[in-house]
Amino acid sequence: MSKGLLHHIEIYVSDLKRSIGFWSWFLEELGYMPFQEWESGQSWKIGDTYIVFVQTEERFLDISYHRCRVGLNHLAFHASSRQHVDEITEKLKGEGANILYAEQHPYAGGEDHYAVYFEDPDRIKVEVVAP
Repeated sequence: MSKGLLHHIEIYVSDLKRSIGFWSWFLEELGYMPFQEWESGQSWKIGDTYIVFVQTEERFLDISYHRCRVGLNHLAFHASSRQHVDEITEKLKGEGANILYAEQHPYAGGEDHYAVYFEDPDRIKVEVVAP
């Protein structure tokens, strides 16, 4: 039964090519598969849920995103283990991603919450949480 589960998430981005480069390896690491691709967007799917990235129209690019304003604060994904969180953290560092709360990593969410927090190219906060 899929009642209540997310069907999809659509995120408008400032530079589609840069966002695809950032998100593709990460989503595929979590088990998402490329789903749809068109001139101004691309999506990845896992089960019945998919995530879509769409190029923001040029006329809206001067309005910047900030996670503390009204709207999306962050996306949080399940990892398979603490080791998986650690592996993703190392890959993120290799990609030059901004790791948030580095001084408290991997317990920035509390001593019972093993996770990595980071930003995508548009500074959307992303979290990967161990079981």
